[in-house]
Amino acid sequence: MLLSDNELYIRAIEPTDIDTIMNWENDTELWKFGSNTAPFSRMVIWKYISNYSADIYKDGQLRLLVCLKPSGAIVGMVDLYDFDPRNRRAYVGIMTDRLYQRKGYGLRAVRMLAEYAREVLHLHQLTAAISADNQKSRALFEKAGFSQTAVLKEWTVQPDGNYVDQTIYQLFL
Repeated sequence: MLLSDNELYIRAIEPTDIDTIMNWENDTELWKFGSNTAPFSRMVIWKYISNYSADIYKDGQLRLLVCLKPSGAIVGMVDLYDFDPRNRRAYVGIMTDRLYQRKGYGLRAVRMLAEYAREVLHLHQLTAAISADNQKSRALFEKAGFSQTAVLKEWTVQPDGNYVDQTIYQLFL
């Protein structure tokens, strides 16, 4: 079954997820892996959830939550973003809650998302842009079958002012 295995399932965002998403988006430790530079208010996140259609063709993005069976505990989030239907490609993002890291959930979620991208969206490729110093994420995507195809030198600036290379990984579906 797509977006599900014996232990995990991936689902759409619900209004009741606001506190979880707010905690992740406002975790300053995670900002170096994304583009956040300031905290989000509860109202901003509520508006995002309320207006989010989960239609990748309309929004150019699909954000989903990764949950444990049967409890429904949220272990992380996966994204398809910068969706390009003409060229049949999208970028992949993943975030696994600290409490659930190093259990293989992220790898399984990326594999499920790739299968969904191939079988439902009929994408040709997925791309992940990963900070060169994010060894955990790079290892995860390599285990999921992605290959490093490029390095963008000094691509992102870290909170400490140092620049870090961005590695580009691709998976051809």
